[in-house]
Amino acid sequence: MNEIVLDIETQTGFGAGGCNNRDMKISLVGIYRYDTDKFESYLEKELNELWPILEHSSRIIGYNLDGFDMPILNNYYAGDITKIPTLDIMDVIYKELGFRVKLDHVAKATLNVGKSGTGLQAVTLFNEGKLEELKDYCLQDVRLTRDIYEYGKQNEKLHYENKMGKGEVKVNFTPPENQDHSMNLTLPI
Repeated sequence: MNEIVLDIETQTGFGAGGCNNRDMKISLVGIYRYDTDKFESYLEKELNELWPILEHSSRIIGYNLDGFDMPILNNYYAGDITKIPTLDIMDVIYKELGFRVKLDHVAKATLNVGKSGTGLQAVTLFNEGKLEELKDYCLQDVRLTRDIYEYGKQNEKLHYENKMGKGEVKVNFTPPENQDHSMNLTLPI
């Protein structure tokens, strides 16, 4: 499987003038590629280099991927990027538990490692031009998401913590057998 783990950072947060996904701009996209076993990052101006990688992937994996990352990426994409199969780990957890759990709370309980910052701190890093720090922050989230995915694949469960304490949730990350990945590829312009 040619899977990609993906996370995006934006130039503004949701609190900036009532922004929604259609208004948000990407500062950086971080990915982990299973085909090359490498972490990569792409600034907004480099997204044209990212599209062929995503188009040729068998599935994109992320945390709050379908509710946040993919709609914002689709603002930039010439076609419909939502045609690429995805695995949204947060959505899998939500469907099982009936409530959302933050990435940090799953990472700490499952991997004993937490996030290094917040999305708002990433906005500040971008606005201050600290692009290497932004890249490090984003790729750390990609690494956490990949490690949570791997743990879930191997153990068919994840752990989480919230105000009520710690818990466990069953997960199945196996792609559907009939998963179709037919889509229009971007055209070089």
